[in-house]
Amino acid sequence: MTFFIEASFWLLVAIVGVLMVYTIRHYTFTANRLFGRQRHPYVDVRVAKWPRITVLVPAHNEERVIGHILDALVAGDYPHESLTIIPVNDRSTDGTREIVDAYAARYPALIQPLHRSGGIAGKAAALREGSEKATGEILIVFDADYVPGAGLLRQLVAPFFDPQVGAVMGRVVPLNAGTNLLTRMLDLERSAGYQVDQQARMNMRLVPQYGGTVGGVRMTALDSVEGWRVDTLTEDTDLTYRLVLCGWDIVYQNRSECYEEVPEQWPVRIRQISRWAEGHNQALRDHAGAVLRGDLRGRQRIDALLLLGVYVVPGLTLLGWMLALVLWYAGHAVNTWIAVLVIASFSTVGNFAAFFEVAAAARLDGHNRRVRLLPFLLFGFFVSQVAVVRSIFTFRRRTRDSNGDHEVKWHKTQRYRDPECGLP
Repeated sequence: MTFFIEASFWLLVAIVGVLMVYTIRHYTFTANRLFGRQRHPYVDVRVAKWPRITVLVPAHNEERVIGHILDALVAGDYPHESLTIIPVNDRSTDGTREIVDAYAARYPALIQPLHRSGGIAGKAAALREGSEKATGEILIVFDADYVPGAGLLRQLVAPFFDPQVGAVMGRVVPLNAGTNLLTRMLDLERSAGYQVDQQARMNMRLVPQYGGTVGGVRMTALDSVEGWRVDTLTEDTDLTYRLVLCGWDIVYQNRSECYEEVPEQWPVRIRQISRWAEGHNQALRDHAGAVLRGDLRGRQRIDALLLLGVYVVPGLTLLGWMLALVLWYAGHAVNTWIAVLVIASFSTVGNFAAFFEVAAAARLDGHNRRVRLLPFLLFGFFVSQVAVVRSIFTFRRRTRDSNGDHEVKWHKTQRYRDPECGLP
């Protein structure tokens, strides 16, 4: 029994140590974003010989939103003679196919739809097949619910004039932030994740994450890592690490904003978090060893490992609290460690955007009144904690197709927008 108590104590110490590392990480990112030198090396590129690009829009049952993104892309200022738009309709059962075909009939030189009725399902498989149809040097990817601004394509393409850049990520901003408390909280989370976390990584030359939407990939870079993997729930995180380990740079463009529809209901949000956590932890299993063995710089290697571990932290936090209770009831003097655990838990996991990052992001965005919602993030923290812990114990049964690939189903977020309304 004494051995069990001592082992539990040292395990608690280790967990608190990990949480403190993440706490320091968040403080470092926030301080850098508030007081450090900001890197926006490509934002002023406005006049250039713009390369041919292909825009992929993977879609599965997206009749509510697909028309809006096609309208926005057609209205953009990227030279149409250098632009091809490929909506990838993957076995939709609603009106997505008819809508896409109608746009293709109106803009035959610009929109070239791809309809998938067989093969592996899922966004990654749709991207892989769409990439085979691409004709440009650069591949730009949007989710179907996103609404890009008129100049966004130029902003996303500009970093690729640097031959070392393999992928680019823009900033995601909720367009339905004012709907209810959940959407307002998600707006705060997105603000912290992009305005502070991603920009600080860019400033410090660490590992900005390619997020799978509002982003672009160089075709030669994609080919060098053998394209999209179809057996993962988070093809974007997987691609981020394969590109970085292959020597490519990833650029984050904080001023390149695109607008998305965030979940408006808690069950939808929980499913979304669970999917992200499961896919991210899959990337942890697949790439942690390669990161440790790879040729990354010291601080880049540390950041890459910490980024891989973000969805393990909630499980560690829960385990830490269980150990603290066991030790406290066993009469072990752990009051100081419990106090540190409280501080570290509060500071590292809340809604996956640390509370002080949220406050800094709100200030940087000029939305100081949003800080009043900060206490509600504690509730979001508990909901996210449950969703992530549940995902750790979820084992998805995957089948293999004739080529030996794992089949991953579509996991899409519910849409709420009225398709009859004009462009948001």
